[in-house]
Amino acid sequence: MQGSSLRTCMNGERYLSDSEVIAGEALAFATTVPVAGDGKDVWVFDVDETLLSNLPYYRDAGYGSEEFNETSFDDWAFLAKAPALPASLKLYEELQGLGFKLVILTGRSEEQRAVTEHNLKLAGYHSWERLFLRGPSDQGTTAVVYKSGRRAELVAQGYRIHGSSGDQWSDLLGSPMATRSFKLPNPMYYIS
Repeated sequence: MQGSSLRTCMNGERYLSDSEVIAGEALAFATTVPVAGDGKDVWVFDVDETLLSNLPYYRDAGYGSEEFNETSFDDWAFLAKAPALPASLKLYEELQGLGFKLVILTGRSEEQRAVTEHNLKLAGYHSWERLFLRGPSDQGTTAVVYKSGRRAELVAQGYRIHGSSGDQWSDLLGSPMATRSFKLPNPMYYIS
């Protein structure tokens, strides 16, 4: 998609509607999972374009059609103004109600922990089990390697990863994977 088509897609009803469909499918699956009640049944969420929407930033950055500027994106992230993606917030809350522990696994850097936690709370997210951010040893690794490594840590600690939600394939792929993964729409950018 280019220019005005992408603008129309991201600002129209279709983007939010597609996100609602995916969240609905995720919830339908989640209701079939027998949650053991031992605190080890988890669902993993990405942050950007999954729990939080950076659409206000991308409106000024050509909806992803311009070269990514890490400095300006970090400046945006430090404002802690990204709103919740409504379908994801609803799913997050419903999963909590079903007894899942929620794990947040983001490609943001450890330096952004406080502002990321603050933004998530302002957007309505609370009571997560773990929040993983990229540390110094994660720099230079692909998203698939980094995220699958963190999921492996969870499995080694006895967690059962039933579901995973993310806007990038790199949020979902790599071993170990969730029992079911749910890919949210994001036509603005691709991360390997």
